[in-house]
Amino acid sequence: GAAGSLLATAGAMRAAGLLLAWALLQPAATQQCHPGSPGGVLRFTDRHAEIRVPALHRVPSSLDPLYGLVRRCLDLIQQNPLPTELLRTALNDPGSVRTSQVLQYELGYVVCAAVALLFTVAVPVAGMCFCYCRSRRRCGGRLRAHRRSLGCRRRCLLACLSFTSLVILISVTCAFVTSQRVKGQMEPGLGAVPSTLRTLRQHLANVPQGVQMVVDKFEVPRKQINSDLGGLSRSVGLSIHAQLKAMTYAALADLQDRAGDLQTSLHHLQILHRTARALAAARAELEPALRERRRRVVELLDDPRCTSCASVLGRAQGLELGADYGKVPSVEKVLKALAGLPRSDFAEMIRQGNGTFNSIPELAVERMAQVIQDLRGDLARTAEKVQSIADGFPLPDYTRPVSEALVKAEDRSQPYLREAERFERYRWIAGTVLCSIILLILACNVTGMALGAYGLSKREDPSDYECRGEAGAKFLLVGVGLAFLFSWLLILLVFATFLVGGNIQTLVCRNWVNQEIYKFIDTPGNLPPSMNLTRQLNLRRDSNLSSAYRECKSGAGLWEVLQLDRSYDLDEHLKAPKYTAEFQKRLGDFTANLGDVRLLRSEGRQDLETFARSGVDEVDYGRFQEEMKNPVVQTSLPGLARNLEGLQKMQRNGTVAGRLAAEARALWQMQNSTVQSQEALVVKLGESVQFLSRLAPHLKEQVKRTLATTASVEARLPVQAQQILRQ
Repeated sequence: GAAGSLLATAGAMRAAGLLLAWALLQPAATQQCHPGSPGGVLRFTDRHAEIRVPALHRVPSSLDPLYGLVRRCLDLIQQNPLPTELLRTALNDPGSVRTSQVLQYELGYVVCAAVALLFTVAVPVAGMCFCYCRSRRRCGGRLRAHRRSLGCRRRCLLACLSFTSLVILISVTCAFVTSQRVKGQMEPGLGAVPSTLRTLRQHLANVPQGVQMVVDKFEVPRKQINSDLGGLSRSVGLSIHAQLKAMTYAALADLQDRAGDLQTSLHHLQILHRTARALAAARAELEPALRERRRRVVELLDDPRCTSCASVLGRAQGLELGADYGKVPSVEKVLKALAGLPRSDFAEMIRQGNGTFNSIPELAVERMAQVIQDLRGDLARTAEKVQSIADGFPLPDYTRPVSEALVKAEDRSQPYLREAERFERYRWIAGTVLCSIILLILACNVTGMALGAYGLSKREDPSDYECRGEAGAKFLLVGVGLAFLFSWLLILLVFATFLVGGNIQTLVCRNWVNQEIYKFIDTPGNLPPSMNLTRQLNLRRDSNLSSAYRECKSGAGLWEVLQLDRSYDLDEHLKAPKYTAEFQKRLGDFTANLGDVRLLRSEGRQDLETFARSGVDEVDYGRFQEEMKNPVVQTSLPGLARNLEGLQKMQRNGTVAGRLAAEARALWQMQNSTVQSQEALVVKLGESVQFLSRLAPHLKEQVKRTLATTASVEARLPVQAQQILRQ
């Protein structure tokens, strides 16, 4: 009973596998691809990937060792490979199939059939013989006197019968469990066949929708581009300003320095000219007064009445003028050349140039408005071209045969599925009834053993002993009778399920796993024209079902499985330049006149050129510095005055002392009124000479560089702005 249930389980599972295999051999089994997620910035979703072909898997259980035992038994019984010649003959010319070929392939099952037939005949015959023997009272049934040897024999028989009953109980329990599990797995397995076929057809029917969804994904970059275009003009303007501001600000700073040099140089030249003339005039005025003062002081110190005056006489004789600024070079010619400069307002000019450059972002927004609008129009036309991919996609022409084959397979599978379902229902009912009879036999055995054992324990009461012993014997006889009556039916059920399930396992499932079935289908001539799967599935002549199945199982796309790339060059139709050429061309020709940025107007340039040619650098400032080394008066008037004051205190003659005091006051007055003012002018002159002498050697070079830099920046700004704009 347990063996029969296990074989029935294996047979039912293999039957479901056969039906599913038959149905899936007709269409091209496909699986949902799992495209890798893009690694770019743009994010795309793929809701179409939710369509999947379901796969059913048996949940592992504690009965797997029994299933493995059945499979090993089947592999031992049927060791022959796939009978390709026999199948080719059966499919193409069924009438020419010889029985000997079938029996040769099914030799293992023929032996099993012989054993089953022998059991089926032998058990009823043995039962009838037992009944005849019992009717003649020659096969037990009589109570025997108690003997020691008889008790040992009874215990041995009781142990054997108990062990047999235990084995039957375990077997029938396994049979009930496996039968119920087969029933529970058969129903979803049979339902999965049309469900899988419908899922495949839905997958094929949704391919055009999937193409449309892919085309709709162009909305992602289109929105991003439109968003970028919305802030493009200002972004470009800011980028131009950021990349060119260092160069522009440097040029403006250099220009501001040259304008400052012009203003400062002109100021110092004027100071130089005025101061030199003032010093020359002051010298001319000071000369007669100083000469008269020297004469009087020398005459006084040379007077014999002047005590100790000889020591100061030499210093008084050296009382002469020092620096002569009438000898320094004149800068009047330079001032005439710079007369009227600057004719332009450099500060305003620089402010305007700075303002024009800083207004580039706003100017870019204004000037690029039309170009942005044109780009948006090109993008809209590009979206229409992309939509033409979905509108002109020829995939239905290639998938229609597959869909029709799936519909045909679903229609053809329905009768077989109904038959399999009815077979499974009959199998379950028969298995349940026979297992219940086995349980009844087991109950009779257990009851008989219990009554017999109880009767033996009550041997003191002979009447009760005989009554219980006889009842136990009758229960055992009923169990034996039921076994003889129904065991041959059980073995027939076992053989039927063994034959069907075993052939499905060895002929279909095993060869499906090692892919011998696909090789058989792919071999030309094995299938009749009505079963040409390559033509029914619209596969190319050089393709085969084995490769298609492997690709589908590994997750390949329908495009690769049907090899549609040879009929419809998808790569060619999906090349981005084909749809974005006009957009790219407009980007390549992208121009926007941002206007000229004038950093230096023509009058300002003329002012700087005049400044460089004015001769500021030709003046001999060294002569000024040499004259400034000389004092205004060679002898220090304050020192001479203090000497005279000291001599005054030493004189005995009041007249000489009074004259010395008067001359000392006169020298102090000359120092404070004339010499000090000239010394202040010399200091002022020195500042101007120092600035001009430092500026003059590099003046022409600096002005020339400033003019060249300004012109270069003005010329490069539009060019580089266009380059940055295109980038």
